[in-house]
Amino acid sequence: MQETLTDLKTRRSCRKYTQQQVSEEHLNAVLEAATFAPTGHGSQSPVMVVVQDATLLAKLSELNAQVMGTNRDPFYGAPTAVVVFEDTSCGTGHEDACMVMANLLNAAHAVGLGSCWINRGRQMFELPGGPEIKVSWGLGENMTGLAICILGYEAEGGTVQPKPRKDNYIIRV
Repeated sequence: MQETLTDLKTRRSCRKYTQQQVSEEHLNAVLEAATFAPTGHGSQSPVMVVVQDATLLAKLSELNAQVMGTNRDPFYGAPTAVVVFEDTSCGTGHEDACMVMANLLNAAHAVGLGSCWINRGRQMFELPGGPEIKVSWGLGENMTGLAICILGYEAEGGTVQPKPRKDNYIIRV
């Protein structure tokens, strides 16, 4: 149990990656852990799409950057992206997909990978070219992008120390 608590306290967003591709062993462990995320009524409503193809990864990064109004890489050079979709036909679809994202991030840290939650999943698939990518993955209109979990091996300086926890984070009544 102590190891789990340590992992939860020491995980940080990584914003600088090596070019080494994530090993199949690490990727499979992270993805499997994500499939055990809590979902409303055990619905398992989210869908994860793993992208490691450099050309497609660059296209997704470009779409995400376009939403941000920038030309910088919002994926920070990570060699793997897991795009998490929420099922809008499910009453807990949004929450379910958020739990999958949390499991992805924490499991990545547990196996020694860097990770970061990248927002704008919905907006990037609404831009020209976005819907076609989604359709090519076999996803219906009820599946909406939530976020992207980028994964890779952390490069030097990829994470920063945590900020102190705020005083009023917990209120006991």
